[in-house]
Amino acid sequence: MASGLLPICLGEATKFSAMLLKADKTYHATLKLGYLSSTGDAEGEIIAAVSAKLNHEKLSLLQVQEVLQTFKGRIKQTPPMYSALKFNGKPLYHYARKGEEVERKSRDIVIYDLYLDSWVEDEMSIVVHCGTGTYIRTLAEDIGKALGWGGAYLINLCRSQVGNFSLQQAYQLDQFEGAFSSEYDTYLYPIDSLLQNFPSITLNEAESLFLCQGQWIRNKHKIDLSGGTRVKLYDSSGLFFGVGEITETGAIAPKRLISNKI
Repeated sequence: MASGLLPICLGEATKFSAMLLKADKTYHATLKLGYLSSTGDAEGEIIAAVSAKLNHEKLSLLQVQEVLQTFKGRIKQTPPMYSALKFNGKPLYHYARKGEEVERKSRDIVIYDLYLDSWVEDEMSIVVHCGTGTYIRTLAEDIGKALGWGGAYLINLCRSQVGNFSLQQAYQLDQFEGAFSSEYDTYLYPIDSLLQNFPSITLNEAESLFLCQGQWIRNKHKIDLSGGTRVKLYDSSGLFFGVGEITETGAIAPKRLISNKI
C-alpha cells in the first residue's frame, strides 16, 4: 500500500540525517470514503461504514475543494493509536494491538498545500505537502468526516518528495544488484545536498583549524545572519566541511563536522 521515496544516509551523511526527519514531505494519497479502519489504512479491520452512495449524491466538486481548503495552514491533529509515539515508555501501537485506547493530546502540524487529484464515487485521491509530524492516515479520516462521509481510510500512499529530494531522483532497489558494491558512488548524492537551503561560508585554513578544535571564529565573510542560523562550511579547496551555527554575538561555532576534517 505504501510506496515512494526513502532517502538513505551512509557513513558521514548519517550525522546530518535529522535534516530529512525535519524536512517537508509531499504525499499522493488515495482515500476510501465512508469507512473507518482500525489502523487508518487498508491493512486494518473496518470498524464503521456509512452509505457512500447517499453522500456521493449530496456532495459537489466545489464543496469538496472548499473542505480541503479548511485543512491548509497550521492545524491541530491527534496522533493515531497505531503509531510509534510513546506512552509510559511504550509505543502507542503496543496498546492498540491489545485493543486499548490511550488518551492522546492533539499537536500542531502544518499543511502547506492540499488539493484534489481525482474523485470517483467513494474513492478520492489527494496531494498533500506537509510539515514534519503529519499523519496522513489521520488526515484522511478527518477529511472523510469533514465531507460528511463519517470518515475515510487510506488505500494507497506514495511519498513523492522529502525536502529537496524528489521521487524522480530515486533508484529502484533492483538497480543495485551486482553493481552497488563496486560502483555505489555513482548512485550517491554529496552530503551537502541535504543542506541545500543553508547559507554557505568558505573558510581559510586557520579558520578550519579553529573550528576543528571546537573553537568559534569571527564571522568575517560579509554574510549577515541572525543567532541560531545554521550554515554550510567549506574549506579553502571548496570541499564540504560540516555545519556551523551563528552565535548570538555573530560568531561562527562548530555544530557538526565530518570526521575526515577533524
